[in-house]
This record gives sequence, C-alpha cells and structure tokens, in this order.
Amino acid sequence: MVKEQVLPTHDGGRLALYSYGTEDAPGERRVLVIGGAFLTALIYRPFSEALAKGLGEGWAVDVYDRRGRGSSSEQPADYSMATEIADVRTVLDATGARNILGHSLGGSVALNAVQEFTGTTYVPDKLAVYDPAVNIDGSIDTSWLSGFEDAVNNGRVGHALAHMKKATSAGSAMSKIPEPVLAGLMAVLSRTKVNKMFREVMPSGVGELRAAYKEADHARDFSVLPANTHFMAGGKSPSYYKATAERLHAAVPGSTYELSPKGFHGSIPAAVDELVTDISEYFKG
Repeated sequence: MVKEQVLPTHDGGRLALYSYGTEDAPGERRVLVIGGAFLTALIYRPFSEALAKGLGEGWAVDVYDRRGRGSSSEQPADYSMATEIADVRTVLDATGARNILGHSLGGSVALNAVQEFTGTTYVPDKLAVYDPAVNIDGSIDTSWLSGFEDAVNNGRVGHALAHMKKATSAGSAMSKIPEPVLAGLMAVLSRTKVNKMFREVMPSGVGELRAAYKEADHARDFSVLPANTHFMAGGKSPSYYKATAERLHAAVPGSTYELSPKGFHGSIPAAVDELVTDISEYFKG
C-alpha cells in the first residue's frame, strides 16, 4: 500500500511524499529514506516496498522527492544544503519518523541534517547511510562541475553525461575514453527512458552537487553524530565510498560500520535482497 501526499515547505515550495507499509505506524517504526543525486522517489519505490516488507507489520517507509525532481517544486534561487536540511525537518514533522536512511548524496544530506539537529528532538533514534557521498578533506574532485554545468545550461546532454560519467568512474575503463567519444556514447544512451529522467533532473543536479561538494567537510565535523549511526558501503562500489564510510565511522564514537560484500552503489534503489535484509535488521535492532 502506498500513500501519497504533498507537503508545504518553509519557503513556499512543496515536497511530494510517498509512504509504504503500515499507514499509521508510529514514529519509532518509521524509516525516512533520503535519495541520491538525480534520483526520484519513484526510483526508490521497489526498495521502499521491499524494506517495508522486511521490517514487517506495523512499520512504514517514507520517501520524498527532493527539490527539482518528481512532483516536488523546483530548487529556490537561494538553494543550498540549508534548504535540504529544512526539507528533512519538514518531512520529519509530517511523518513523525524516528529513523533515517540516506543513500549516496542523500547520505550527505542525512549526515548534515542530523549534525545540524544536534541537541534537538529531531535527532533520530537510528541513522544509517549507504555509500555516503561526502566531500571529506577535498576527497571529491569538483573541477568537472563547471564543465558539467556549462553543458547542462547549453542543452548538450551527451557532454553533460560524459562529464559526470568520467568524474564518477575514476580509474574505470569508462574514464579512459576520450570525452568527445564518451559524449557521443552518452547521447545515444540519453534516448533511453532512464536518461530521459536524467535530462529532466540535470539542472537541479548541478545545484545539489554544488551544495554538497562546494566546501570540503572534515571527518571530525561529524563527531557530534549520535552513537547509533550506522555507516554502510558496498564491496563493489567505487573505493571512495568505502574509504569515506570508514573515515566517518572512525570519527563518530560508538558508531558501527558494515561492508556489504556484493553491494554496488545502486544496490539500494535496485532493492538487492542482501542489503534490504541488513538494513531491516539494523532498524529493527
């Protein structure tokens, strides 16, 4: 069962919220999922349904479209990480959820939000992040963002995808393909349904990547996170994610770390059974 609703935001915008599982589940049995860059709540539907089933009767999973995607409003002119944090607060107010799960860039949003919530009632009972995309001590090369933004602004979808692919596939065979060739390949791929969605969210993607990566964070900055924070990484994800999760785990006293041997970066939206089981077990405690 899925419940859909639209939430008004603090700045006159709107957030589309989707809830799966037991509709009237109490806050301590609700998990708020914060999705990654470019991804809509619809893409997380298989995972949300699987997680709700894995958690069992009396549990609910809430997932929302972040700004600039799905049925939520566009990013405001002054959009920043502060916008994302305020939106997390809006969704928590509406659902009462006491548990948070962040994936990829959504993991960065989750960590920054809970860091901001320190000392308030918004600090979750349990916080988990899988492959969090956090710029720790400049660990993320942002030099490609300007070229990506220029390509997006000029409607050059293939080149925009090429910039992104090269940046996110460091060390892979894909990253060694000359950009003009890669741009042509990406332009062909961009005709698929998945890449049609990417084209629709690309402009907001520029904003969210800048908001998350423009300033390097330090692992110690997150030491205020609750001791029940659970850091997760995929064994088949790019090595950056494992290194980042391990550094954050080392910086947060009492936190836990789990490597999913068969996990890849897209394992959450793909609803991989092993990962759904691990996450369900963590939240059920």
